[in-house]
Amino acid sequence: MCKNIPKQNLASNVFDTPTKAKFHEALLLHQQGKLLKAQALYEDILKLQPRHFDSLHLLGVIACQTNNLPKGLELIGQAIALNPENPVFYSNQGNTFQALMQFESAIASYNQAITLNPDYAEAYNNRGSAFQKIKQFDNAIENYNRTISLKPDYADAYYNRGSALQELKRFAEAVRSYDRAIALNPDFTDAYYNRGNALKELKLLEDAVKSYDQAIALNPDHAEAYLNKSLTFLLGGDYDNGWALYEWRWKQEKSPSIQKRNFTQPLWIGKESLIDKTIVLHSEQGFGDTIQFCRYSKSVAELGARVIMEVEQPLVRLLQDLPGVSDVLAKGSSIPPFDYHCPLLTLPLVFRTNIQSIPYAEKYLRSNTSKRSYWASKLGDIKKPLVGLVWSGSPMNKNDNNRSIFLAEFIQNLPSYCQYISLQKEVKDIDKKTLERNSSIRHFGDELNDFADTAALCELMDIVISVDTAIAHLSGALGKETWVLLPFSPDWRWLLDRNDSPWYRSVKLYRQPAIGDWDSVLSDVSDELAKINDSQTSLNK
Repeated sequence: MCKNIPKQNLASNVFDTPTKAKFHEALLLHQQGKLLKAQALYEDILKLQPRHFDSLHLLGVIACQTNNLPKGLELIGQAIALNPENPVFYSNQGNTFQALMQFESAIASYNQAITLNPDYAEAYNNRGSAFQKIKQFDNAIENYNRTISLKPDYADAYYNRGSALQELKRFAEAVRSYDRAIALNPDFTDAYYNRGNALKELKLLEDAVKSYDQAIALNPDHAEAYLNKSLTFLLGGDYDNGWALYEWRWKQEKSPSIQKRNFTQPLWIGKESLIDKTIVLHSEQGFGDTIQFCRYSKSVAELGARVIMEVEQPLVRLLQDLPGVSDVLAKGSSIPPFDYHCPLLTLPLVFRTNIQSIPYAEKYLRSNTSKRSYWASKLGDIKKPLVGLVWSGSPMNKNDNNRSIFLAEFIQNLPSYCQYISLQKEVKDIDKKTLERNSSIRHFGDELNDFADTAALCELMDIVISVDTAIAHLSGALGKETWVLLPFSPDWRWLLDRNDSPWYRSVKLYRQPAIGDWDSVLSDVSDELAKINDSQTSLNK
């Protein structure tokens, strides 16, 4: 079938004509993967019998397999017009619609296939896949369950069900489904890999690493398995193993969040002397990653280098006074001559960073004095404690659903004796009405031109309360008292089972005690704010 389309049985409706032998020869070649030879025979048959629907259908399948999806859809449609009673035709039409990302049309085709054959296990499985693509996970699971009831030895259906359960954060059930897929197919690399991901979400780190190792044993070039194994080590605090494996991030096939630079100058990984050399340290991932790891600029400069920092435009003014940096450039700008380059997130490996040796955990950023004055004037004379709020991150982050909180939920237990300041520039549509209804939260939005503005506003706060976003890193790097709200299985940099961070001394961590339990986290935050208010009230008496 087409790339990324589940396999189906080939057609079996063959006209009883002198071309029957030629068709079976073509079908055998097709099944052997000899597509060009099979295609030539199907075309020969159609020259003699233009209404030979099986040949039309299988020419459509070959078109899909060679990534000519529109042609495949056209040919399969012609076959259906000639023989509208064949469920395989509709199923492969659905597969083609899936490859074209036309999921509603795919579901309609699978519906027709299932109407013609109510016991068509593959069609249920593929319909489940289409439902999963449009995030109808319960419908997807229902279809996978139906597939399994019809075909209990169908490993792909167990794997797909595990994937859908994982999307619903039903990780223990997902692991059981992957286990069944693996029992049926012990060489199922992706099942081991996704099983590792689910175990990591359950914080079963040793088991997760074993599962990644099984995936790697089957596919020694499985970059994602190596990368997620590294993240599991880092989450568990094993930085010695974690940083080395983290370099596998560059070998991922598709990773829009990691931007590899192809400089002609050599990559520096700590071996060459930097005395009297110029090095470009460049961002590679999100704003928060850049803020967290720009701290290494001073360590690099202390090796005798002239350090140029290349980052996204919104970070340029913030980092202009970063210790050790000679120049800060926006990505896309012309870079002056240099000798070496290094991505920011490779620097912990270069400096062999462990939990005890993280540099500059106290404070390494400062805001601009004139900007602080501007924002202080903008805020006015406020007698209440100033609390900065960040409740959601970018929806483009693949983990955003896990880390962000709806504003209505975020503020429901916040006490009234504080003045709340939104530190977010962007607000999701679902939160805009909540923000408009709550005058106790001041929101500046587009007035925050870049992170230099946000830093100045942060520094005026008494406390910053944030989910896991770039602003949490910014506030920590500024040395502000910062409360970070974390999901049950957090991003690797926050480690496990501690309420402090070795990366930021001023940060306090509030963790979900169970998957999805923000209520407990927000209740703890409310209680802590109440203690601060009680303490201040006592001092004022």
